[in-house]
Amino acid sequence: MELERLGVNVQIFSTLLPPPNLISHDWSQQAIARTEYIGRPKLRDLISCLPILPYGEITACARRDGKAFLKDVLICAPAAKRLLRECRAKGIAHVHVHSCGRAALIAALAYRMGGLSYSVTLHGPMSDYGNGQPFKWRSAKFATIITDKLLAEVRGELCKDAPRRLIVQPMGVDVEELSRSTAYQPAKPDGKIRLFSCGRLNVVKGHQDLMQVVRLLVDRGLNVELEIAGEDDDGGHGYRKILQAKLLELKLENHVRLLGAIDAKAVKEKILQAHLFVLASWSEPLGVAYMEAMACGVPTIGTDAGGVPELIENGVNGVLVPPQNPLILSDAISSIINNPDQAVRLGKAGRARVVEGFRSTLGAEVLKREILKP
Repeated sequence: MELERLGVNVQIFSTLLPPPNLISHDWSQQAIARTEYIGRPKLRDLISCLPILPYGEITACARRDGKAFLKDVLICAPAAKRLLRECRAKGIAHVHVHSCGRAALIAALAYRMGGLSYSVTLHGPMSDYGNGQPFKWRSAKFATIITDKLLAEVRGELCKDAPRRLIVQPMGVDVEELSRSTAYQPAKPDGKIRLFSCGRLNVVKGHQDLMQVVRLLVDRGLNVELEIAGEDDDGGHGYRKILQAKLLELKLENHVRLLGAIDAKAVKEKILQAHLFVLASWSEPLGVAYMEAMACGVPTIGTDAGGVPELIENGVNGVLVPPQNPLILSDAISSIINNPDQAVRLGKAGRARVVEGFRSTLGAEVLKREILKP
């Protein structure tokens, strides 16, 4: 959307339709309608790919990463051929890939098959995105990387296989949309305290730790209400069941609600209603959820893990606590609740931080500038 505001004609490609239970946004159907899906393999595309695959590079990478890379190549090659064909038909000269997983392999193969220019974005540790990383990065025109910490990882692991242009810039959030029309009101210690968290239901997001925090706060006599937005990768049949069991074990039925996957407007409403936004991740590359809450002027507590300290400066525009430490996190929440002036100050400083360095317009400007460079 930000690229289109800058006058860029955007065509969206993807591999397969997302699972129905993960389609929760009001813009989802519109996005699906404008997306070209290239992931269904066709035998004729695979056969036509075989004579033009870069076997020398593939063999070298397979020696490093094993047979799994060869399997990925066979899966991705037909999609690469289709991507190349669609781009030629539409006059598209460059593809930017918002992943370093199989989507990046598809773009890298399309380049080697027909010279289609491409670039990539790294959103997390390279180990999260599968094998073949040197092959995926080697011929990219440029790469955007969301944190300095990840940049150091790329340089250390890829060395000469990294593209010459590496730019640290997260995609960011829409600070115009994520804003408030009324002033933030801090909680009162003797009233209801509304906490909100948002993140995929997975053990590394620390939701189970946050539930333990609520138990500690309730035992201290605070009237705490926690709502968690997000779903597990199995559409509610995976880690959600573990969290529901944890909720019952801690006797928090009247204090914690699992909202499931809700759309962006509902997330914004929950943020604006919250006294505090808290995400207790064990590891977080950076954290868009943090950005969204900070943009809305809500005091935000995160964990000192991964790239989060590059967004939140402890005590200045938010609060950082060690991961997997419910006691320290509960103390941090209590401290903010008992200091309303601090809550207001952190909320204002958090928004200023996101507006300055993490608004989505910056990410779009970087992509446009780098794509147009010769």
